Amino acid sequence: MFAKTQDALNKFAKYVIQQSRANLTKQKKNASKNLYNSLGYDLKVNPNSFSLEFYMADYGAFIDEGVRGSKSVYPESAQSRFEFSGRFKMIPTSALDKWTVSRGIAPRDEKGRFIDRQSLKFALAKSIYEKGIKASLFFTKPFEKAFTNLPIDVVEAFALDIDDLLEFTT
Repeated sequence: MFAKTQDALNKFAKYVIQQSRANLTKQKKNASKNLYNSLGYDLKVNPNSFSLEFYMADYGAFIDEGVRGSKSVYPESAQSRFEFSGRFKMIPTSALDKWTVSRGIAPRDEKGRFIDRQSLKFALAKSIYEKGIKASLFFTKPFEKAFTNLPIDVVEAFALDIDDLLEFTT
């Protein structure tokens, strides 16, 4: 039973990681590949229990769940536990420096002349703060789909509860 259970859980975890990475690429949320490369899992199977832990870069939760803005909210992000107010202040402009370069965003004025990159980064940071970040569900959707396809004997054998597993993995 242990070998089959471990195989089923490994297959489940590998599918979730592979689909999450594919979603990041399809959704063009893979500019630096940091989040893509940080996705992984740890599986430990013991005689009476198992633990399966998914991990990713800290900001992956923001990309997956989205962040509610200070002035408006994307419908996909309405249920997010994150929001730009209180402890989540405006993101630092330095965080957008490499992102704007990797995206090829070059600030120009009406006449086509380059303008100060700092102004562009501030405008982007302010827009993100006010509008929030749209939820991509790059991890949630593959996880939920794979979870529904887990063999029923694995689910029954370890009395899994989807709410506990979702809390444990996020």
